[in-house]
Amino acid sequence: MHAGSKAFFYALSRSAALKRLASKYGMATKQSFARRFIAGETIEEAVDCGRTLQSEGMLLTLDYLGESVRTLEEATAATGEYLRLMDVIVASGIERNISLKLTQLGVDVDRATCIDNLRRILDPGARHGFFVRIDMENSPYTEITLEIFETLWQQEYRNVGVALQAYLHRTEQDVKRMNELGARVRLVKGAYKEPASVAHQKKAAVDAAYLRSARLLLDDGTYPAFGTHDPALLAQVRTHALGQHIPNDKFEFQMLYGIRRNLQRLFVAEGYRMRVYVPFGRQWFPYFMRRLGERPENVTFVLKALLHEK
Repeated sequence: MHAGSKAFFYALSRSAALKRLASKYGMATKQSFARRFIAGETIEEAVDCGRTLQSEGMLLTLDYLGESVRTLEEATAATGEYLRLMDVIVASGIERNISLKLTQLGVDVDRATCIDNLRRILDPGARHGFFVRIDMENSPYTEITLEIFETLWQQEYRNVGVALQAYLHRTEQDVKRMNELGARVRLVKGAYKEPASVAHQKKAAVDAAYLRSARLLLDDGTYPAFGTHDPALLAQVRTHALGQHIPNDKFEFQMLYGIRRNLQRLFVAEGYRMRVYVPFGRQWFPYFMRRLGERPENVTFVLKALLHEK
């Protein structure tokens, strides 16, 4: 989608009135429009959704939505929710894989506390066989995210990986930086509004950047994950892997819950590892608006659902 449309939906995501309207209708019933992209508001709903996806041959990562906490108390509460999520996942028997954001854990409040909160998650995670992915946020957080990741890596944490956004001009160097460590990277296009000085603006340039980074990860990376719904890019990633004789179990594809579900099933049927990113929680609105900003057909779907519900 054009960068101007992304900016439009980013602005909408900050609208208090629209958030109130969405909160009223978005999750009211099992058929409500936001449930197309959000697994639910509770841990139990997310785990039930994950169990269903796993029965269809999908891999999972569960993401408790919430970002930009402003107090240490909020960061502690978010950390506690992740610990509870891990307990419920262990009890449920589904795959032990979660994703999180550093702004949830307090990086804007106090960096050292954020690192401590991340350790509080990684330590029991290591004991119980969890893999933890640090999501990447908008560009002001890129460097501090990688620095915190490297701090934990140097402390011998290995059950943790990071996401990188292909549209940023710096990302190819960051891919090489992570490859040298042996770290696991999830490569995504990028969903935040960024200036031209920081990120590619045109789809063709973003796609070309994505493919360059994807090839670096396939050739020199450690079990990379390719997060995109773009069929042309997916085909090129697959072609490169085949050409380099890289087995299907050395990388995986990742897609968002509710988007291109038929393609997800097709990849499973063809023997690829297909992980579904399952977001949940009461703070779902900003995430939801970014999804609308990425693909115009998502907007059509939601407008139809809203008209139907009203």
